[in-house]
Amino acid sequence: MERKEKILIGVCLIGVIAAGVLHYAGGNAVVAFLITAAALALLAMIVGDATEQLGSRLGPGATGVLQASLGNLPELFVAIFALRAGLAELVQAALIGSILGNALLVFGLALFLGGLKNGTQRFQSEPPKMIATLMILAVSALIIPTLAKELHTPAEPFVNNLDIVCAVVLLVLLAANTYFSIKGDPALATQTAEMGGAEWPLGLAIGVLAGAGVGAAFVSDWFVAALEPTMKTLGLSEAFTGLVIVAVAGNSIENLVGIQFAWRNQADYAVSIMLNSSLQIALGLIPILVLLSFVLGGSILTLVLPPLLVAALALAVIVNAFIVYDGESIWLEGLALIGLYCIIAASFWWG
Repeated sequence: MERKEKILIGVCLIGVIAAGVLHYAGGNAVVAFLITAAALALLAMIVGDATEQLGSRLGPGATGVLQASLGNLPELFVAIFALRAGLAELVQAALIGSILGNALLVFGLALFLGGLKNGTQRFQSEPPKMIATLMILAVSALIIPTLAKELHTPAEPFVNNLDIVCAVVLLVLLAANTYFSIKGDPALATQTAEMGGAEWPLGLAIGVLAGAGVGAAFVSDWFVAALEPTMKTLGLSEAFTGLVIVAVAGNSIENLVGIQFAWRNQADYAVSIMLNSSLQIALGLIPILVLLSFVLGGSILTLVLPPLLVAALALAVIVNAFIVYDGESIWLEGLALIGLYCIIAASFWWG
């Protein structure tokens, strides 16, 4: 384990302890929220590192499966506790915000910084095209229930049943994508090889992953507990809090590694990270939470979204598909993605 990795784990441990003290001591809600958000982001980074170390022993396909299964653990725990607390609107916004954060903000930063340093960056276009196609299908499944309700179709009274059907279809697509990943793709194997082999002992990787998972469960509970009083104190709406703050804390920060690869001119791997991160949320995390919400005992998570969220999601997917279609990118395209994210975030500031 490198020195910077030890420092990261040490800082994360301090953050988790501080978050726990503030929670059980009844400290200031805003301070507790900031500390738990930082701890959650650090835990997400550690989960990503440990998953990568564990998966690298099993090949590129298994690495992808592990990342899909475990990479979103912190966000999964946050969503579960928030649903039990009755914050369904916040969970909706956070899930869509994670997709937007990865597809627009982080992807945009990667293209912008990578383009400024390296000029026009080129990557294999076939794998991104496949991911973009799956993402369009996934977003279609997320949009259909909204259209069924807003257009007052005969399916409107049965929208919860339609949610379940859409969730099952998305999970089938996830299983098919997992099979494809395990079967292997030379392009993916080449990208993974660029990262190098495992550096941590197997026991250490498993131990760090288990510890980070347990820590994420506790910190997620404290995070949600501090969330409501913080929103009231700062006058933040559920929609903006979920779309920007919760999404960034729970998911997007761990994907900053993609920016590093773009900076090093390893565009294939950078594009793969960004697109796969959004796809994992759409195909895996969202349908799992929809199905779980029927048995958790709190709010039911529906796929009926506010029209503005639907439009934002559709725009993000379409713009991403256009950018990756030709297999090359420039810094101006990255800046355009960042600008679109800022406009969408600003539109939810008032709720």
